[in-house]
Amino acid sequence: MENGTYFYFMLFENLGSIKYAFFTLGFIFYCAVIYFNVIIILVIFLEKTLHQPMYILISCLSINSVYGTAGFFPRLLTDLLYDTHRISYEACLIQSFVIYSYAAFELMILMLMAFDRFVAISKPLHYNNIITTRLLTFLIVIAGLYPITFVGISGLLTARLTICGNKLLRVYCHNYEIVKLSCVNNTVNNIYGLIVTITIIVIPLSFIIYTYVRIIIICQRSTREFRSKAYQTCIPHIVILLNFSVALFCELTLSRFVNGELPIALNVVISLEFIVVPPIVNPIVYGLNFPDIRKKIRHLIKASK
Repeated sequence: MENGTYFYFMLFENLGSIKYAFFTLGFIFYCAVIYFNVIIILVIFLEKTLHQPMYILISCLSINSVYGTAGFFPRLLTDLLYDTHRISYEACLIQSFVIYSYAAFELMILMLMAFDRFVAISKPLHYNNIITTRLLTFLIVIAGLYPITFVGISGLLTARLTICGNKLLRVYCHNYEIVKLSCVNNTVNNIYGLIVTITIIVIPLSFIIYTYVRIIIICQRSTREFRSKAYQTCIPHIVILLNFSVALFCELTLSRFVNGELPIALNVVISLEFIVVPPIVNPIVYGLNFPDIRKKIRHLIKASK
């Protein structure tokens, strides 16, 4: 596809006046996502008592949520508000990169959280010596560069393809949907897509599952009080992990295996779950379940009034 060519989001066609209701709901939801996540970020970075690895990683999730939704909601709201539902080829590739680098970084941060909890529970006396500020910074940087590199290469491989179609049956730019519009051999893209799936999804998930299994084994051998405290800090992470994993699994299954076989409304809901649900659920779960964060949020809100 040559520069200057556009893709068209076909699912916005024939929405009628209901699109304004969707716009209103989407705008309110996006404002809520920004508000809740910015509060988490501010509370953790302004309060020195929360400058601990677990809380810093929670703030990374909120930063990532702001980043990921910024790549999706403004474009969605624009398409709902106007009658022209087109996006340039270059902008489409950029949106695809933002959304999937968001998803990959989310999983990497969840993996670091699992590692942090494992060290805290298995080696509590040596925790501060193992999870140092320098190590945490290094791990977060790697967790960011790792998916950005793999997703970026995927985008470059897509950019080299000759595209013959311009109709996307999605409400956002999906890399695999773009690849399917190519009129040249895309075997390299499919093979690399499998490598990316294994590298930034299967491996991190396997590590996370292994880590929490080890934590459960350790807790079963410990006292009831120790077990209660361990589960209290781990359960919110597990809830967030299950929420994101199910959403990501639905998206991968939909795009690779059952795309076009489901009703349009259900197709849209499933494809958006991983970019819509975690950004609003994460700050609520952590804000409600961690007393230190909850207290500081109340203090920040009172101070702002």
